[in-house]
Amino acid sequence: MKKSRRHALGQHFLAQPGLLQKIVRVVDPQPDELILEVGPGRGALTAGLADKAGRVVGVEKDGRLVPILKGLNLPRTTVLEADILALDWAALIGAELGSCRRAKLAGNIPYAISSPLLAKVQEARSLFARVVFLLQKEFAERLTAGPGTKRYAPLSILIQRWFEVKRHFTISPGAFIPPPKVESEVISLVPRSAPPEPVGDENSWAEFLRGCFHQRRKTLANNLEARGLPRQAVRAAFAARGLPDKVRAEELGSAEFAALFRILGTVD
Repeated sequence: MKKSRRHALGQHFLAQPGLLQKIVRVVDPQPDELILEVGPGRGALTAGLADKAGRVVGVEKDGRLVPILKGLNLPRTTVLEADILALDWAALIGAELGSCRRAKLAGNIPYAISSPLLAKVQEARSLFARVVFLLQKEFAERLTAGPGTKRYAPLSILIQRWFEVKRHFTISPGAFIPPPKVESEVISLVPRSAPPEPVGDENSWAEFLRGCFHQRRKTLANNLEARGLPRQAVRAAFAARGLPDKVRAEELGSAEFAALFRILGTVD
């Protein structure tokens, strides 16, 4: 059976007014702020944001929902039919900001675009004073996970490097239409003024982290050697940092990974 477009896009609409207002309070829209909303759907959250924000721009990929959104005639609100991942956010905000002082990003995010969207948020971190997303709970746990936990991953380190991340509250499947199979969670990301430690090239840093966690059951040394790093260089780096040979990636914090990257990042 062919999936409906809504199902294909992974859309689950939050239907409880009380929960929508709780999300609006986390976003905390102000009269001098532009809110860029990802996937406004039928406009339930959009209405709450438009009630308080200076301006709202909703980007909706499903063309069937755009007339519904525009038909709401919400004040100070623009609806665009577009793929949020394909847009130039800086150009969009520059064109729409008007008299607003700053921008925030919010939305109920389908799981299928969570990872690429967070990657784009990281790249565009200077554009937003705050980011508030409703995400699958498991994904939210990855964003906030620390060393020694099962959700700890490269994404945890990359996001926490540039943002203060906070989990606010969990929403059960029954609050959505149609209900998803898993719980969801509201999280906020507030950009840090500067990262806690320098690493140089961000793309190389991200690739290094992915290599460190490539096979979680293997030791960090084995994962690094599998990336082509010489065993002697890896052992020397571990010795310089006082790390045991059998340490695993999930045991180390961001600062230790950064130190290893500075040592090993230039090794051929």
